[in-house]
Amino acid sequence: MYAIVEIAGQQFKVSEKQEVFVNRIDSKEGSKIILDKVLLLDKDGKIDVGVPTLKGVGVTAKIVEHLKSDKVLVFKKKRRKGYRVKNGFRHSLTKIEIQKIGEVKLSTSTKSSTKKEDVNDVVEVKSVAKKTTAKKTTAKKTTAKKTTAKKTTAKKTTAKKTTAKKTTAKKTTAKKTTAKKTTAKKTTAKKTTAKKTTAKKTTAKKTTAKKTTAKKTTAKKTTAKKTTAKKTTAKKTTAKKTTAKK
Repeated sequence: MYAIVEIAGQQFKVSEKQEVFVNRIDSKEGSKIILDKVLLLDKDGKIDVGVPTLKGVGVTAKIVEHLKSDKVLVFKKKRRKGYRVKNGFRHSLTKIEIQKIGEVKLSTSTKSSTKKEDVNDVVEVKSVAKKTTAKKTTAKKTTAKKTTAKKTTAKKTTAKKTTAKKTTAKKTTAKKTTAKKTTAKKTTAKKTTAKKTTAKKTTAKKTTAKKTTAKKTTAKKTTAKKTTAKKTTAKKTTAKKTTAKK
């Protein structure tokens, strides 16, 4: 005969006269507890499965002792950084002994106490709601006072708006003057650029005229040299002819 029970958030397969280590339970050593979250019960081959738990079935257990598990070392390291951390951890456990598995009658006193607690909670919620409504009424009165204060501030804001309009008018006049200055600067810049371009054109024309005159003079000199060379050759040929005749 065995049962599957949920104890402190974990499920265990237990049988009678078995010792189990579970998560820490808030009860004194030597006290008895009833575990009513039975998910499955096997009684001489007959299996009953709960949806999700079995009603009227429980496991009675006795708390033997509270203890801690073996130490678990937690070591962290980051290479080339000089980071090394070593910590130890011991889990809090409770050792229980299963005494009986079977039908269990839950006491009605626990149910009635839970109902009373629920009623008290409801009453407290209602009282809190009433207090909040009273606070809201007081808040409305304060808002009425605030509206009067807002009117005075509105007058001040109108005065500020008039001053702001004046300042904007001044700014617009200043912008117009600056715009005029910028247009005058642009026109003067255009004139200076036009003058520079005309000066460049005139200088270019002069340089081209000088080049053409230089070419013409060099051409004349070459033609004169050619004519003088022809004349000298003609003279030489005539001299040769005269010597030949003699």
